[in-house]
Amino acid sequence: MTLQWKLLTVLMAAGTFAISSAQPSHSQTVKVTPLGSHDNEFCALDRAMIFEDPDGTRILYDAGRTVRGPDDPRLGNINAVLLTHVHGDHLGDLIQPAPNAGECGKPDFSVKVTPKSNTVNIVVAKKAQLLVGSEMASFFAKKIANAGGQSSQSVVVRFGASRKVGGVTVTTVPAVHSNGLADSFLEGDFAKQVADNGVTISLGPATGYVLKFSNGLVAYLSGDTGITAEQKLVVHDYYKAKLAVINIGDVFTTGPEQAAWVMNTMVQPTSVICSHANEAATKDGKVLPNTRTAAFIQHTNAPVYVPLSGKTLEFGDDGNCTKGCR
Repeated sequence: MTLQWKLLTVLMAAGTFAISSAQPSHSQTVKVTPLGSHDNEFCALDRAMIFEDPDGTRILYDAGRTVRGPDDPRLGNINAVLLTHVHGDHLGDLIQPAPNAGECGKPDFSVKVTPKSNTVNIVVAKKAQLLVGSEMASFFAKKIANAGGQSSQSVVVRFGASRKVGGVTVTTVPAVHSNGLADSFLEGDFAKQVADNGVTISLGPATGYVLKFSNGLVAYLSGDTGITAEQKLVVHDYYKAKLAVINIGDVFTTGPEQAAWVMNTMVQPTSVICSHANEAATKDGKVLPNTRTAAFIQHTNAPVYVPLSGKTLEFGDDGNCTKGCR
């Protein structure tokens, strides 16, 4: 082999290495994993989801009651927790004693985790940030510090502002819902006074979230909400969300027809994940007829993905589902 040929071989090898090194070692999709009460089902009190950015950043959305505390093996590393409001089914007043405890329509939530809450326990154990809107941050700063964490882990994100967690930009958007704190999350004489007087402590407006991931995907997480003008003006017009998670449970939030109208007319995402149906929506992983979930799917123009617990969905930057799609 001539000297010139040897040099050419070295240069070609170096070029190949440079090209391969420039390719990302991770998927360019956002992974969404529901953490419900019963494996491979969408059940009555399911709220929690993990969003994983292509850079590995992992964000837990509304831990509620179905995440079985910080030792739940499904959690893994958690960089941040999002909390839409302080009602017990989102903040977490009770949790399951074991996987699949109880029935899908009536899970067994017999383990009490008040006054700290499931959310606070997870934030402290995982050394994660807790991102909240309105007036919740100061309350949770005290809670987290008293539970052994750092008050600085509680981070406020005001409407219109944003925070970065790894490659994910997080902002809060309005949700039309109450945000009253039950006395079970309070301590000492004050808790008794609140209970005796039938008073509910409000921690400001409830919130939704918009997440922009490092692959460019923008996702809207509605939280508990009714129909609000910001779903068009802010979520669609400004942020241009391509993936939406919408609550369909009715009575306390939009029902299936209302939520479908919001998706079709206001947010207009590429893909939708339904949430907070307040029913045993599936059996053996299949949507049951005559359920809110079935009605929502029927009335929604975009593809609807049902959050079966433990089943990961992956989405590209355009909001299309690329893996785990059902």
